[in-house]
Amino acid sequence: MKQQRYNFKILALILFGLFLLLAVYGGYSILTYGNRWFSSSRNPRVRAQKESVIAGDILDRNGVVLATTSEDGKRVYQQDEDSRRAVVHLLGDEQGQVSNGVETFQTSYLYGFQTSLPEMVSSLLSGETRRGDNVTLTIDSRLCTAIAAAFDSHDKTRGKYGAAVVMNYRTGAVLALISLPGFDPQNITDETLADPGHPFWNRATQSVYAPGSAFKIITTASALEHIPDALTADIACTGGLLVDGQAIRDYGSAVHHSLTLREAFKKSCNNVYALVALTLKDDALRRTAESFGFNDNFLFRDLVVENSTYPTENRTDFEVATTGIGQSALSATPVHMCMIAAAIANDGVMMEPRLLQDVTSATGVNRLTFQSKVYRTALSGENAATLQSFMRDVVKSGTGTRAAVPGLTVCGKTGSAESSMSGQDVTHGWFVGYIEDEALPYAVAVLVESVNDGDSGGTTAAPIAADIFTYLKNNPPE
Repeated sequence: MKQQRYNFKILALILFGLFLLLAVYGGYSILTYGNRWFSSSRNPRVRAQKESVIAGDILDRNGVVLATTSEDGKRVYQQDEDSRRAVVHLLGDEQGQVSNGVETFQTSYLYGFQTSLPEMVSSLLSGETRRGDNVTLTIDSRLCTAIAAAFDSHDKTRGKYGAAVVMNYRTGAVLALISLPGFDPQNITDETLADPGHPFWNRATQSVYAPGSAFKIITTASALEHIPDALTADIACTGGLLVDGQAIRDYGSAVHHSLTLREAFKKSCNNVYALVALTLKDDALRRTAESFGFNDNFLFRDLVVENSTYPTENRTDFEVATTGIGQSALSATPVHMCMIAAAIANDGVMMEPRLLQDVTSATGVNRLTFQSKVYRTALSGENAATLQSFMRDVVKSGTGTRAAVPGLTVCGKTGSAESSMSGQDVTHGWFVGYIEDEALPYAVAVLVESVNDGDSGGTTAAPIAADIFTYLKNNPPE
């Protein structure tokens, strides 16, 4: 009998433990996946709520109303068409053509799912239709509009597709998130729907690209950690390094002869960085890449970002060598590349990108205020400081001089990534970098798709970055 009671107690403890585990996992799932569940078009509760609740407003950091609901129940966006187009991928649209924009991803706030019971009773007694919460974002819509205009202001990028991201590297607050081509959410035509340029696709968060030489930031970080004489060794550049019978060449078939790692970074020498990757070997380089977020499952609170990939199969010497220069099967989004630049600027600490400034009910009840969150520590402060000086050199006298702005200390890295689109070989241009200034702690990633022959990240993406830095200098965010 005693044994039976003892067995019952053990069983009860096991069941209680399982129940507790389920409760903890449930709470974690709601915190982690809650917005993803609410934003699903298959959620019947959301469909029903939308018929009885007026969606809250969406505003930018300066109080500009980006989206509101008219008296006839339609969603209305900014009056200026260029401004609507610039933020459409960030916001989303009433038809739901854009995936995971604020309009859908913040459904739980915009349609009043966070409303308390007393608030619902008060609304019911007043006889008025209940309103959802107003959501204020960290973005600056005027900056977004200026970035979209910058693409068209330069001959080499006019009409090009691409993306740009700006974030505060100390806090993770996202100030701009642009994807081109855009579209007008208040005038979605049959021509828009049939556009082969895929205007509904958010290239900043959904598209993954080979990072090209921008990845040399990570190869350098790995070399600083794992190669004792990384900063002092002279490394040969023959202009045509043979690996597994295949040649790795530099832009324009340049031959740099003997370079230090710093000089190779400034000149973006492929030969040297392929040799560095082979010296590191695949495991060490992969571990460093993963410390920066590659191969992780991004589950950010405020936005959905496609995962970045460091390849783990078919790793021949040639694949490892080309990974060191940002090719092989590497892939990353512009948002992640901005986070990488931000981590270098922030002394090795990578912040989670955040979009929500605050959330307030129609009656003034505060639901949420901005809170920064560390995503991970990517590298040591010492190695980050070394990379800061490397990136400073790139803009001062290397491949990134077109990103320089008088009166600012700009640090960065260019990239020209070879890829394939619709069966055609193409090159995408990158610039990732930041302003070295405590009063302007902003990192940038700019991607230009399918640059013209002879162009590079330094001639296409870097000038747009300079425009962004100039805007921030002349219009410092509050």
